Amino acid sequence: MRSYRDLTMHSTKPSCLASPILLVALSLSLVLAQPASAQVHYNDAGNPWKQQARGGPDAEVDGWYYNLGITGMRAQLVADQPNYLLIKHVFKATPASGKIKVGDLVIGANGAKFETPHKNGYGMDIFGPDGPILDFATALEASQGKDLKGLLTLDILRGDKPLQVELKVGQKYGTFSPSYPLDCKKTDLIRHDLYEYLAETQRPDGSWGSPPQDTFAPLALLASGEHKYLRLVKKNAEWHARTTSAKDNSSLINWRYMAAAIVMSEYYLATKESWVPKELQQVYDFLISSQYVRMSQINERSRQSHPGSVPKDEKGANGGWGHNPGFEGYGPICMLTGQGALSFALMKHCGIEVDRERHDKAYEFLVRASGSNGYVWYADQAAGNDNWADMGRTGAAGMANALSPYEGGQYLERALAHAKVIGLHPESFPDTHGSPVMGMAYAAMAAHFDPASFRRLMDKNKWWFVLSQCPDGSFYYQPNRDNAGYGADSRVCASAVTAFILSLDKKNLHLSGKK
Repeated sequence: MRSYRDLTMHSTKPSCLASPILLVALSLSLVLAQPASAQVHYNDAGNPWKQQARGGPDAEVDGWYYNLGITGMRAQLVADQPNYLLIKHVFKATPASGKIKVGDLVIGANGAKFETPHKNGYGMDIFGPDGPILDFATALEASQGKDLKGLLTLDILRGDKPLQVELKVGQKYGTFSPSYPLDCKKTDLIRHDLYEYLAETQRPDGSWGSPPQDTFAPLALLASGEHKYLRLVKKNAEWHARTTSAKDNSSLINWRYMAAAIVMSEYYLATKESWVPKELQQVYDFLISSQYVRMSQINERSRQSHPGSVPKDEKGANGGWGHNPGFEGYGPICMLTGQGALSFALMKHCGIEVDRERHDKAYEFLVRASGSNGYVWYADQAAGNDNWADMGRTGAAGMANALSPYEGGQYLERALAHAKVIGLHPESFPDTHGSPVMGMAYAAMAAHFDPASFRRLMDKNKWWFVLSQCPDGSFYYQPNRDNAGYGADSRVCASAVTAFILSLDKKNLHLSGKK
């Protein structure tokens, strides 16, 4: 039997993606094991570096590289020079424009050489930004503070020639406070820019393009507490209502219906508009029909395509949701089952009559998937009592329990266990399975249930918020193991999730603790 580490490093299951095209693309790729140091490519094909957005603001870049914050630079990690950052692109009219060239190697910042080799990758041993990525982020954040007065000094190698270059990164945003996102001027400025960015990028029909952004863009704007954005949230809720019904034969459909349930529920709880419950009822009716609860729902094609995944009795996978209704492919998964249980919880808070037995089946699925430490594995079987990895599934399970509408201390106990394991192992935060930015949002909101865990998560991943911010105020989808969602709208997705996470402490949503 393969070990849990083997499973995390070699998983070939399709991921929880934002679109059918991305799902198919990822299901064709293999995730290979990586060494503990000097790790560069996540697979032999050269991803993520060779992937391109081919649309949107990143179309001019010839690959998927690390964004180096507001400097305007994109960098690749190189195996034979693991202490350095290889510059692969410089955007025009940015602090680095005209000063840094493609091909330059950044070897230090603010007078300190990069000494730690990078180990960025997927797996418990190599999660995290240690190395030049973290060192650069630390320097860039310090440069925006009072002491360095908006100046970032870089040591570079241009060919064989060492040079020192000074970039004017400015002090517009300043630095994050120790309590960020709470009581933080930089957070306030970033949120303002992101709310405006989301307002500008909403499509005429009210959507933002795929389930991750159609969940977290409207939730972020609703969480802002600013009345001027409420009409945009309503426009999105109405789009969800128009595009859902009690019966639907679309493919990869459960993602979209759970997004609709969560957004419309939060909108109703905020506004009590009378048209919403009828629309929520239709979504509920669909989710009841798509939940796997009996063997007669098994798609016969699964017996040929995924024979090892087909349940052998009524207990297997019972109560869960997969990409599509019933049991197809490899069947129900925790990332969707957590969202399904959360959807039922929110809809019951809105007055929808939820079948308690069905809801309990979803909770039981998540219990079977949880180790004693609170970590939630891929499907309804625990990975182990001390194992952990990407936390999106754990976050979704945590929120389903935190908002359970039923009496009984077990729900809060589970929610706290899920929150605490996220806080204990925050390293995998920006690199979760499936749609990483969606996983980030669920992990953050579940950790938020326990203030100490949320604090550890935000402190450990400050580097991500520093480096993902682009010169135009949007946020960037950094490279990761699962190449889901990097494309023309990837900045919209990353910006929506960042705005949502940075708005949690406002507590204007039931998801973030609104009473």
